[in-house]
Amino acid sequence: MPPKFGTSGLRGLVTELTDTLVHDHIRAFLAACPVGGAVHVGRDLRDSSPRIAETVIAAVRGAGLRAVDCGAVPTPALAMAAMARGAAAVMVTGSHIPADRNGLKFYLPTGEIAKSDEAAILEALRGGGAPDAEEGPLETDPDCAARYVARYVDGFGPRALAGLRIGVYQHSSVARDVLVDIVEGLGATAVPIARSDRFIPVDTEAVDPETRAALAGWAEAHRLDAIISTDGDADRPMVTDAAGAMIPGDVLGPLTARLLDARIVVTPVSSNTLVEAMPGFALRRTRIGSPFVIAGMEAALEADPSARVIGYEANGGFLLGFAAQGPAGGVAPLMTRDAVLPIVAPLAAARAAGRGLAALAADLPPRFTAADRLQEVPSERSMALIESLRESAAARAEFFDTGAGESAIDETDGLRVRFGNGEIVHLRPSGNAPECRLYAEADSAERAQALLAAHLDRLGQRLAG
Repeated sequence: MPPKFGTSGLRGLVTELTDTLVHDHIRAFLAACPVGGAVHVGRDLRDSSPRIAETVIAAVRGAGLRAVDCGAVPTPALAMAAMARGAAAVMVTGSHIPADRNGLKFYLPTGEIAKSDEAAILEALRGGGAPDAEEGPLETDPDCAARYVARYVDGFGPRALAGLRIGVYQHSSVARDVLVDIVEGLGATAVPIARSDRFIPVDTEAVDPETRAALAGWAEAHRLDAIISTDGDADRPMVTDAAGAMIPGDVLGPLTARLLDARIVVTPVSSNTLVEAMPGFALRRTRIGSPFVIAGMEAALEADPSARVIGYEANGGFLLGFAAQGPAGGVAPLMTRDAVLPIVAPLAAARAAGRGLAALAADLPPRFTAADRLQEVPSERSMALIESLRESAAARAEFFDTGAGESAIDETDGLRVRFGNGEIVHLRPSGNAPECRLYAEADSAERAQALLAAHLDRLGQRLAG
């Protein structure tokens, strides 16, 4: 699959992300979008990222603009730094996808690019992009990560997690050292775990059984109150309770929204429906992907600039649309997916209440989700299957098995079917990888997992070959 825009930036195989292709896309970005005279550049820890970042910097400077090299930093830290200076940014990352792939995430001085900006970039690509000019200057920003750490320590206070032992599953996350600094800055004891010299593609929505078993083992062996981590570029959180059991991203989102006293919640159609039963929130559903969540948040802010609006995705990435108040100070808006806020806020809330994360989550309405994906499946094959199911009630009755007839269909993004017993099964082809995503929801975690396993098996049988 050639590099293409999906739900979060441009992605493709490393072998196809050539210097020429990267250069041309950067020049197209510079021609199509306002950049504020400078572009901040960051990268994750993939082996291919330094080479691609060098190409990005060269393309920016070759167009006569200032390039600011931020090095290996979390995506939200890069975005925060660039927006604070009224500048654009490009993050070199493939997020959670395998190491043989990589990508580019683009930011305007106001935040993430929208789908309309993607279209403009592709149009500029056909026109040749920004021309050569006298080489622009190069700066570095060695304090980018430190300012990101301060955001949470200042907002939550140096005692917010005092007395807790927090495991930091480091793997190859670009935030692995930042997380340790934040945990210790909030008064907890950080226990670094499983640092890796090779890139590990951690998908926080589809954590494999081996990793789940390892998390439980680490929690017991190190006597931990929680384990935290992120995906490769740190815009998706991973959080466990004291037993090492995962707290899903679309549970962390509502917990964080409640702590920050949000009033409007924007989240994709795939997120847990428990938020619909929580009082105090006006809910708006979108397609999957941060550009759609941001568009929903911007619509709320356009209608009411003082709206206390947040967004989150099922993967846990959290977007803050208003100036919130933390336990110790203000937390400025950050309209891009962030992994740290939905880690820190639930942990701080649990500690303040004298309870564990598991007990805090157990207070929420009893709805449970499970998600996974079938890999190495061409997107066109997934889309053909979903289209056949969409068109035929008989085909859906044959494919889906929940013990109840369907009660509603949602085609906002893929095919999401709700059944008479309240269970939900959702199929969606990936926009930028050869994968088909599957989501399940039920009234118990065990039932959600059973639905997921059964339908993932059916999906494999139908898409095999």
